[in-house]
Amino acid sequence: MDVDLGEAPVTLPTVGTNLTDLILRKRKITVRELGGCMGPIWPKYYVDCTPVIFVVDCANIVQISSSCVQLLSVLSAEPLHSAAVLILFNKRDLPCTISFVELKSLFRMDEIIRTAPQSITTLEISARSGQGLQDVLSWLFSNHSHDT
Repeated sequence: MDVDLGEAPVTLPTVGTNLTDLILRKRKITVRELGGCMGPIWPKYYVDCTPVIFVVDCANIVQISSSCVQLLSVLSAEPLHSAAVLILFNKRDLPCTISFVELKSLFRMDEIIRTAPQSITTLEISARSGQGLQDVLSWLFSNHSHDT
């Protein structure tokens, strides 16, 4: 799939796993998406990960604490200690989200970034509007170490 920034992205919750091939600057990158409800089986996929993208649904305030626990679990997994990690705070354009400062405080992002063995990048995005998509693609391209 070639990425077309002109199309409005459609967002749907992931239940199960999805594989998507992206062509970025003539380079094929396969993205494996695992839904949040699949958290118990995530460790089975860690060995194959080079970069990790962790998405937080900022519009689902009830799940914020659960997302934080899942993130800490991902970051503490031994096979991912050398993986580059991108944390996406999604749906930032919706009126029902809390501020980015509050999110970073709830997640204790400064402490996580300071103490985690991984290189961690955070971005505010909106998959619905495409806000931040170019930054995500740039990060993915620069942190993907394989040709396929």
